[in-house]
Order: sequence, then structure tokens, then C-alpha cells
Amino acid sequence: MTALVFALLAGALVGLALGSLGAGGSILTVPALIYLLGFSPAEATTASLIIVIVTSLTALVAHARAGAVRWRAGLLFAAAGLLPAAGAGMLSARIPAVLLTLAFAVLATLAGLRMLRHQTPPANATVSAPRAAGAGAALGMVTGFLGVGGGFLAVPALVAALAVPMSAAVGTSLLVIIANAVVALAARASVEASLDWALIMPFIATAVLGAWDGKRLSAKVQPATLRRVFGGLLVTVAAAMAASALL
Repeated sequence: MTALVFALLAGALVGLALGSLGAGGSILTVPALIYLLGFSPAEATTASLIIVIVTSLTALVAHARAGAVRWRAGLLFAAAGLLPAAGAGMLSARIPAVLLTLAFAVLATLAGLRMLRHQTPPANATVSAPRAAGAGAALGMVTGFLGVGGGFLAVPALVAALAVPMSAAVGTSLLVIIANAVVALAARASVEASLDWALIMPFIATAVLGAWDGKRLSAKVQPATLRRVFGGLLVTVAAAMAASALL
């Protein structure tokens, strides 16, 4: 019963972050699965991909209805990350748990610091095919290896590399995230992993509901305040993960 309560609360927090900020929420999924629900790092990154796919798909539908998705740019960006996502997905299950945890802690730290600093990408960026391909490949690798959406990386990359306007960057990044996550999850299908669906499903349910609440929250609270709160939370979680892996 305690694990179920943790799953419901953690899912709500992840959804709240995704709904209010559009990025940075899914990166909370892996530590929640490991430290609150008892998943191993390999199991947590696989389960996180499932959660990322469902919650991102829900959010993508909302953005698409508002006309805030650049489909061609998103598909081109995603294409560059599909092979890296598949390769990283197969490699992830073979990495020692300590190294996987430390790698995730580094990524969470970078995400938290970016949210705390909040450097807005330039709006007058020029399209660069090599830069777009490199950024897409890097995002695919991160998604496949660590089981996170990487919206905090995708949004500025889409703006800087493909000149996607900020008004459509979040929605377009969701398309990229879903494509990479599906490929990474398929690559892990051959690797045996025992997933506790009795905890994953409630996690997904409250994450989806939390995303809608997050949208309403973003209209009432200053975005800068939300970013500082979640950024500080990510840095704290990253430090705890690194300490647990090394001690």
C-alpha cells in the first residue's frame, strides 16, 4: 500500500512539472522509481520510457490541437536520433548500476542548473543541418541510455538548430521525445526486465492528470518561480543519487 501511494504521488509530481514547464518533469521519473518504488536502475530506465511515451503523447495531442507542433521539423530532428536511441537502449541494460546512476545524476544536475539559469535560446537562429543532426543524435542517445525525454535539451536545440519558434518548440519536442522513446523501448525488448505494472500504471495515471493541473498552475504562478523550484529539486535529487552510488 505504501508503494502504491508513493507511485501516485510521484506520478502527480512528474505530471505537474511537465504540464507547468513543458520540460524537466520526466527526469524526476527515474529517481522516483528507484528510491521510492524499489526499481533497479535498469528497470527504472525501461519503465521511465513507457511513462515518458504515454505522458508525452497526451501532451502532444493538446499541443497539436492548438497548432503548436512543427511536424516536418520534428520528424527530421527525430530521424537523426533514432539509431543512437536504439543503440543506447540496447547498451543501457549492460551498464553497471553504479555507472548508470552516476550518469543520470550528471544529467539531472545539468537539467536543474539549466532550469535555474533559464537561458532563452535566440529567436533569430539560422537553420543548420549539421547542428540539427548532431543535436538530434545526442538527444536520441540520452533518451535511449537514461530513459528520459530530454525536453530541456530538445527545446533549445530545436530553436537554435531548426529555427522552430519558441511557441511551437515544446510541442515539437514532444514529437521528438516520443519517437526516440519508442525506438529505445523496442531496442530493450530483447533484454529481460521484470516490471511491476501494478505500480507503473498508477504512476502513469496520476502523471497524466498532473500534467493538466500543471497547465492550470502555470497560469497562476510565475514561470520563473516554478523553474527555480523544480530546478532546485533536480539538483538536490542528483546530489542524493550520486552520494548513494558512491557510498
